[in-house]
Amino acid sequence: MHHTPKDAQYHINCRHSDLAQYLLVAGDPERVPKIAKLWSNAKQVSSHREFRAFTGIFKNVDVSAISSGIGPAAMSIVVNEAANIGVHTFIRVGSCGALQKNINCGDLIISSAAVRLDGTSNCYVTPEYPAVADYEVLMALIEAAESLGVKYHVGITATVSDFYAGQARVSDNNFSSSKCESLIQALQKANVLNFEMETATLFALCSLFGLRAGAVCAVYANRVTGKFKPYAGEEDCIKVANETVKILDSWNKKKKTQKKKWLFPSLLY
Repeated sequence: MHHTPKDAQYHINCRHSDLAQYLLVAGDPERVPKIAKLWSNAKQVSSHREFRAFTGIFKNVDVSAISSGIGPAAMSIVVNEAANIGVHTFIRVGSCGALQKNINCGDLIISSAAVRLDGTSNCYVTPEYPAVADYEVLMALIEAAESLGVKYHVGITATVSDFYAGQARVSDNNFSSSKCESLIQALQKANVLNFEMETATLFALCSLFGLRAGAVCAVYANRVTGKFKPYAGEEDCIKVANETVKILDSWNKKKKTQKKKWLFPSLLY
C-alpha cells in the first residue's frame, strides 16, 4: 500500500514545499525529466501512480513540472491537488493531433480556448461556461514561441475524453461510433485546430478556481492528411513552456512595480 507523507496530497503525493507556483503539466511521466533537463538544481520530488513531479530553477525562476497521465479526470486531480498546495499558474506541455490540413507534424499549437467535450468539467459547471486560457499566459506562450523561432499556430482546441471513438478512430475490432463519425468534419468547419484530452478541463477549472492556465502542444499527427510522427516538436514544446515561465515572471514584476492588476501592452514598452 502507498503511504502518503504527512500533509501530502493524496494522489500527486506532493506537499506545500514541493511545488513552485509555476507548474508545467505534461501528460507523459517520461516528459517530466526532459522538461527538468533545462533547469538548474532539478530534483524529483515525487512519483506516485501517473503523477511524477520535479522542481528546480529556470533562469532564476522557481518552477515545477508534473505528469498528469492521460485524460481529463487525471488533469482534474492535478489541478485540484496542486492548487491546494499553492500553485497559481499551470501550463500544459502536451501532444495532439491536428485537424486542419495546413498544420504539420512538429508544429506547435497554442490553445486560446477549448471545446469542452471532456465530460469532466461538466461535474463542476454548466456546459455553457467557457474553457479559456488566461490571456497573460496565452500572450507569454506566443512571445516565447516567437523568441525561439519555432513554427506555431494559435486557436481553439477540442478536448475529448477518449483516444479512440472520442477522436473518431475505428477500434481494432472495426467498431466505430456513429456519434463520432462526423465529429472531425464538424470541428474542421468550426475552425478548431486540434484534438487532445486535457486542455478544456485545465482551462475551465483554473477559471473557476481563480488560477491562471495556458497550453502548448506539439503536433504528433495530422488527422486529415494521415501523417503520424511521434515526438515531433516535443523539444520545441518543452523549450517554449520553460521560456513562458521566465516571461510571465518578468511581467509579474512589472505589474508589481507599476501597481497594476492587469497586464496591457504599453505597460511592457
